Amino acid sequence: MIFSEPKFLLFFLLVFGVYWALRTNQLRKWFLLAGSLYFYGSWDPRFLVLIVLCATVDFLVSLKIEAARAAGRPVKRWLMVSLVYDLGTLGFFKYFDFFAGSFVSLLRGFGVEVEPWVPKILLPVGISFFTFQAMSYTIDVYRGQLKAARSYPDFLLFVTFFPQLVAGPIVRASDFLPQLTEKRLFKNVDVHLALGQFLSGFIKKAVVADMIAGPADLVFQDPSAYTAGSIWIAVFCYSIQIYCDFSGYSDMAIGTARLLGYELCPNFRFPYLATSITDFWRRWHLSLSTWLRDYLYISLGGNRGGRWFTHRNLMLTMLLGGLWHGAGWNFVIWGAIHGIALVVHKEWVRHMGEGKLPIVSRLLTLYVVMAAWIFFRATSFEQAWPMLKAWLWFESPGTKELVIWSPVPSWGLPLRCAVLLAPLLLCHVAVSGNLHLRLRAIMPPLLVTLLLGVVAELALMFMPLQARPFIYFQF
Repeated sequence: MIFSEPKFLLFFLLVFGVYWALRTNQLRKWFLLAGSLYFYGSWDPRFLVLIVLCATVDFLVSLKIEAARAAGRPVKRWLMVSLVYDLGTLGFFKYFDFFAGSFVSLLRGFGVEVEPWVPKILLPVGISFFTFQAMSYTIDVYRGQLKAARSYPDFLLFVTFFPQLVAGPIVRASDFLPQLTEKRLFKNVDVHLALGQFLSGFIKKAVVADMIAGPADLVFQDPSAYTAGSIWIAVFCYSIQIYCDFSGYSDMAIGTARLLGYELCPNFRFPYLATSITDFWRRWHLSLSTWLRDYLYISLGGNRGGRWFTHRNLMLTMLLGGLWHGAGWNFVIWGAIHGIALVVHKEWVRHMGEGKLPIVSRLLTLYVVMAAWIFFRATSFEQAWPMLKAWLWFESPGTKELVIWSPVPSWGLPLRCAVLLAPLLLCHVAVSGNLHLRLRAIMPPLLVTLLLGVVAELALMFMPLQARPFIYFQF
């Protein structure tokens, strides 16, 4: 079920109605667990076993870690059980084909011809998210930062909670498990805020991202046929698409959870307004960037071993972060670009200090981020290379012009794109300044309700008929 589809809205209305009609918190949690398992099983019932096993292993391992620590016995072996199981499961389903294919290509490079046998492995939706979520819990228990959960149903609900299950945010057990012990009361739910956040995410995804995806798809399918100007517009379109698609899902997940009385961590803080690449990663996909910092970068040694040791850890973290996104060398290159940019920024700050020209810093950061998106979106290096040359040197690989609608078709391509993109930029800046919250604070509740209804109606009018899957569902 995709959040922007009618069948999800029907599913959620049923869950919402029954959930708040139940008398006790315990019944609500059981019902929410059943609904979450049904939601995940609707993708493919066979993978229910996978997610339940993942939760069960980490739940039992955490208890073993605490028992071993209390008895004075070694605990690292129990952590290894969790890591081997979680990473092994993730590696098999997500990376088996990638590593097998890379190994075959390496052998052929040395003149050894082999015919690979590659089994048909289906990728379970959201596997990268729920394995990282469960694994962070076990590591926190191992580090002594969290007490092991004693309620198996509560822990299973933490892992399978449907609003954020398949594309995040990656929720920490320390944030979510305590909420399960508190009674949920509907009177404590800020319905307007929750609906506003869901509607904001719906518009980002179903209206902006899905509508702007067409021009990007056209150029990325055959970049060698298009002019440099068209490639620039396509990269801009994809940059907007992936932000609105992913942050839209996060907004809908947070709004949905809020309607059920639960708070999820924010996942985006206006990343395209970042003043540096370091600032970008403090704003983009926060639940993953903090996960990589806390469980990978710090585990590698962080910044405790000198400047070049720190740079090495940054590069490894971003390379593995790129590989987390997908089983392909294009994602590794995307991670490498960000790693190199982070290292360069650290060295720049060390020698020159922080930038004194925020507009220039923002534009330069956006330029680098968008260049990296080329590899994130491209399916091969052959596809990415002509686009990168057009982006860096404005070299046109072809003569075809991308057709973009505008109120005045005779206007040039850059001006037509400005007409379409300027309203998005203005909305982005306005929301970043909390203008919508300030307006809501002075508006009567009835007017807020009517305004939400009008915005929802307009969104339904402008959304494409065919819903697209969320980009991050493939991760």
